[in-house]
Amino acid sequence: MGLVVQKYGGSSVADAEGIKRVAKRIVEAKKNGNDVVVVVSAMGDTTDELIDLAEQVSPMPAGRELDMLLTAGERISMALLAMAIKNLGHKAQSFTGSQAGVITDSVHNKARIIDVTPGRIRTALDEGNIAIVAGFQGVSQDKKDITTLGRGGSDTTAVALAAALDAEVCEIYTDVDGVFTADPRVVKKARKIDWISFEDMLELAASGSKVLLHRCVEYARRYNIPIHVRSSFSGLQGTWVSSEPIEQGDEQVEQAIISGVAHDTSEAKITVVGVPDKPGEAASIFRTIADAEINIDMVVQNVSAAATGLTDISFTLPKSEGRKAIDALEKNRSGIGFDSLRYDDQIGKISLVGAGMKTNPGVTADFFTALSDAGVNIELISTSEIRISVVTRKDDVPEAVRAVHTAFGLDSDSDEAVVYGGTGR
Repeated sequence: MGLVVQKYGGSSVADAEGIKRVAKRIVEAKKNGNDVVVVVSAMGDTTDELIDLAEQVSPMPAGRELDMLLTAGERISMALLAMAIKNLGHKAQSFTGSQAGVITDSVHNKARIIDVTPGRIRTALDEGNIAIVAGFQGVSQDKKDITTLGRGGSDTTAVALAAALDAEVCEIYTDVDGVFTADPRVVKKARKIDWISFEDMLELAASGSKVLLHRCVEYARRYNIPIHVRSSFSGLQGTWVSSEPIEQGDEQVEQAIISGVAHDTSEAKITVVGVPDKPGEAASIFRTIADAEINIDMVVQNVSAAATGLTDISFTLPKSEGRKAIDALEKNRSGIGFDSLRYDDQIGKISLVGAGMKTNPGVTADFFTALSDAGVNIELISTSEIRISVVTRKDDVPEAVRAVHTAFGLDSDSDEAVVYGGTGR
């Protein structure tokens, strides 16, 4: 008997019918002889609606109380799912994140998992139960406060539990049939990827692919937990994310030169204007940002003007952190010595990802040619061994993604990509 961890997203449990459909799939896994642990997200857009409600009450809700509010969504889902499973004649117990032993640091709204001690989950499994765990949440190690893990935190919960319980696989159920070569909502001819390495999936996730959270993939790579991304709305094979290629029939799935095209419109750009071009200035800027607990993505420094000895430094960061970053930099303006700040939240990032890029000359040229032919202007460029990213205007992103996808022969021969549910909110 193996142990399987399954995670179901909000679109899969958006209503009563969805919850009953998911319950049947879980029971089927149990009937196949597996111990089953299920991690569940809040129903549909519940989390967004709770955030809206909080902002109506308070423009800047306290982090601790916001976590208390948001975790209610997953508690509703887990209880209803346990009820549905029991109605099918099987034993089930639901657990909050803290009851499941998910221990985090004390950073509210974006806590990180420190440890998982799943004693109660093991006991429930030993007693023949299907264990249902509320995703996205845990308990802080020091103050014992309820915490949330940030967007997509249920994926991380699932992989962390799979690692702690030594599961054979972590199945991530979503509203698409797997990981595609681009967002199927933008590129209708996107192709499903049968297998992708942890490294390529990490780059896609970091570049804006919303199927898997970056932290979830990093956790899986660290503990070598295979992830199977599939749809809860169909019985099709999904995408395997693992360290080694999988075998299908007598054939081994090969690593593609290009894995896919990702995009992200959730970032903003800050330009620090008139920075003295001398050692330590960039360090002062990014120390200020780090002290404000803000993650940055791309960084570009212009060539300094010979006449003034001043330069501009631009970087991208989540839009949600924009105001905090501006305030932190302004507060330390005298210490850094810059002239002014420019903020732009109408940008988008397009990334081309593939491990084969480093051994195939011409990929970079083809990428920029595709963007040029589509009339897309580039503002920032960042590269790694397996990724090229550019920042452009937000309005240009859909056309840019489609152009690059076509240029690299990633289009499917048929309209394969199906989005079964979810509002994309």
